[in-house]
Amino acid sequence: MTVNSRPRLSDAERCVDEVIRRVGKTITLGLPLGLGKPTRLVNALYQRAKDDPEINLHIFTALSLLAPSGASSLEKRFMGPFAERLYGDIPELQYARDVVKNRLPPNVQVSEFFFKAGSYLNNRNQQQQYISTNYTHAVRDLMNLGVNVVAQMVSPGELHEAPGMVSLSCNPDLSLDLLPLLRELEASGAPVAIVGEINRQLPWFGRDAAISEDQFDVMYEHQASEYPLFSAPQMAISSADHLIGFYASTLVKDGGTLQLGIGSLGAALVHSAILRHKNNDAWRAVFDHLKVAERFPLAVREGGVGPFEKGLYGCSEMMVDGFLYLMEAGILRREVHDNADLQTLINNGEIDEQVSLATLDVLRREELIDSPMRARDVAWLQRHGILQDAVDFKGGRLRVGEHSLDTNLDDIESREAIASLALGERLTGGVALHGGFYVGPKKFYQSLRELSDTDRDRICMTSVSFINHLYDHQFGDQRLKASQRVHSRFINTAMMYTLSGAAVSDGLEDGRVISGVGGQYNFVSMAHELPDARSIITLRSTRNTQGTVVSNIVFNYGHCTIPRHLRDVVITEYGIADLRGQPDEQVYLRLIRIADSRFQQGLLSQAQKAGKVDAAFRLPASWLNNTPESIAKAFAAAGGKDWFPAFPFGRDFTDQELVLGQALNKLKVKTATRRGKVVTLLQAFRAKDAQGRYTELLQRMGLSQPSGLREKLDQRLVILGLQLTENPPDTGNSKA
Repeated sequence: MTVNSRPRLSDAERCVDEVIRRVGKTITLGLPLGLGKPTRLVNALYQRAKDDPEINLHIFTALSLLAPSGASSLEKRFMGPFAERLYGDIPELQYARDVVKNRLPPNVQVSEFFFKAGSYLNNRNQQQQYISTNYTHAVRDLMNLGVNVVAQMVSPGELHEAPGMVSLSCNPDLSLDLLPLLRELEASGAPVAIVGEINRQLPWFGRDAAISEDQFDVMYEHQASEYPLFSAPQMAISSADHLIGFYASTLVKDGGTLQLGIGSLGAALVHSAILRHKNNDAWRAVFDHLKVAERFPLAVREGGVGPFEKGLYGCSEMMVDGFLYLMEAGILRREVHDNADLQTLINNGEIDEQVSLATLDVLRREELIDSPMRARDVAWLQRHGILQDAVDFKGGRLRVGEHSLDTNLDDIESREAIASLALGERLTGGVALHGGFYVGPKKFYQSLRELSDTDRDRICMTSVSFINHLYDHQFGDQRLKASQRVHSRFINTAMMYTLSGAAVSDGLEDGRVISGVGGQYNFVSMAHELPDARSIITLRSTRNTQGTVVSNIVFNYGHCTIPRHLRDVVITEYGIADLRGQPDEQVYLRLIRIADSRFQQGLLSQAQKAGKVDAAFRLPASWLNNTPESIAKAFAAAGGKDWFPAFPFGRDFTDQELVLGQALNKLKVKTATRRGKVVTLLQAFRAKDAQGRYTELLQRMGLSQPSGLREKLDQRLVILGLQLTENPPDTGNSKA
C-alpha cells in the first residue's frame, strides 16, 4: 500500500513560501467549487498577496461560501446569533469577504463561474470578472487562464486503512481531470504547485476520489486548527413546493436513474418519492385527488405509481443530502457496474444480482468468458463477485482450499463443484450513486462520516466530466454510461420559462448573472441523447417582486439558459407540461395551462397576437382554477403538514427563528416599494405588544429593552411583522 514520503507542513506560512518558491509571484490559483476550499491555506496566500504588491494573484473558482450576515439592521439582528451558532468555529474566506465589500487589492483578481444565487447581483467587479462556462468546460478554461497552483481540502487516508492516500471527498469533480494536466504542463517545463490541506472532519470516500498523497507538492496539516465544514441549512418546503415535488415524483420510473439539484424543490421531490415508496396508499390518495392520470397522462406513460421495487441509481454532479435519505429509505439501491456488456445483460433481465451457474452460462453465451475458463476470465469474474475472492487459478484449474476444480462449463461434475465451492453469492463492486461534489446541512456531513463501509463503497465521488455528459472518459466510455443511465430523469430548477420553451436559470436580461449555468445545460442535452430519458425543469409559477406578484411563465425574455429546441418537461405547482416534440401552439398552450390563472389570459393574448395560437382559442374552465387558494385546498386535502411537513429532513432554525423569519419576510414584501415603506413605518409607529405576547421573540432579536430611536423603531417593526404573520392582509396585487 502506498505510503507518502513527503513530510506534511504544520505552518501555513511555510506552505505559502513553498508555493512562491515553486511558481514565483505570478499565481493563477484554481480552487474547488464550494466546500473543498482549503480556507487556512488560501487565507495565508491571500494575506501574503495583500502584504506584497509584487505578487499577482488570480483566483479562479465557484461558489465562495460565506456565512449570511443580513443587509438591514433587523436582518443582522436575526442572522447574527444564527450565523454564530452554525459558522462561529469556521474560519472565513478572507478574499470572499473582501469581494463582497469591494476591497480587493489591485494585485488580486477573483473570477467565478458559478455564484451563490443572487450573491453578486449588484457587485460590478464580480459581474465583470464572471466567466460563463459549462461545468464540464471549467478545467479547459482553467488551463487556458494559465493556472499554475491548485489547492484543495482533503481527507487523510490513515484513518481509513489507506496510509499514503488522501480523499478528494467533496470535490473530485474537477481535480481528477485537472491534476494530470498540470503534471503534463510541469513536464513541459512550466512550474506548478499542487497543494492540499488535511481536515479530518471531511468525510472519507474511496474509489475514484482516493489518490496518492504524493500527487501533492505541499500538504498542510495542523490538527489543532482543523475546523467544521461549511454547511447549507435546510430551507422550508412550502405547500406549492411540495406539489411541484409531488408531480415530479410521478415521473420517476422504477429501475431508472435520478439527477437532482440543491434547494427546496429537490427536497420536495425526495420527500414525495419516499412517501410513494414507504406510504404508497397515502401517495396514491394524493395522486388520485389531483387527478394526475387523467390530467397529465405522461405520468402514467413514462413514470410510475408504485413503490420502487427495482430501486434507483443516482448520477448527479451534486450529491445532495436527499440522496442519503433515498438510500436510507431503500430507494437508491440500483447498483451499476463498470462493464457495459455486464450492465446491458442486467438491464435486459438476463442476469440479476444473485449469482448462479446460469450467470456463467449467459456470460459464456455472450462470449464474455470462455470454457474452459482462462486466467483473465477468473480475474474478471472475481472482480464482479461471480467467483469468490478465495479462488486461485493455477495450472488451468480453480483452487479452492484443498480442492482443485476443472473449469469446463460443459462438464456436469465440474459445474456442480464450481457451484458448491467457487461461486459468489451476489454481484459486487456496484455503485448506487456517482457524484461530483457535495455541500449540505451539518446533519448531512455527520451522516456521511457515519456511513458503514458497505454503504460508503456504494457511493463513487468522481469527475464531473464522467457524470455530466456522454463523451468517452477515463472512467467510462459512452456505451458504458448509456448502459448505466437507463430511464434517466434529470430534474433541475429555473427562475422563468418562456412560452416558446426556453428556460431562464442563471441570469437577467440586462446581463447580470444570478448564479451560472453549471451543469444544467449538460443534463438537459443528455436527456435528449439517451433513450427513455427526460429533462424535467421545475419552477414556481409566480414570484413577488417589489410587492407585486409576477408570473414566472413569460411570453419572452431577453436571456435564456436552455434554448427552446431542448424543451422537454416543465412542472409548476399547477401540473405537468409535456413539451417534447410538440408544435409551437401546443407548447404555448401547455405552458399557459400550468401558469397562475391571474396571468393566463394575458399570456394567451400575447401568444394570439403573435400568431402562435389560434385566435379562436378560449381558456377552458378546467384551466382557470390555478390560484393560491386552490393550492391551499389541494394541499389540505392531500394531507397537509401531516404528510407534507415544511422540514421533513430536520432543520437548523429554532422555533423562534422560524416565527421571526416569517415576520421579517412579511416586512420585506411590504417595504419593497417606496409607498410600501411609508405605509409600513406609519403602521409600525402604532404597533404595540401591550400584553407582552412577543417578549421572548423580542429578546431573541435583542429588542426587549430598546434604546435610541433606531432600536425603538426596529422593535415596532418586529411587532408589526409578527402581527401581520398572525393576520395576513388580503392582497391581490399582480401583473404579468
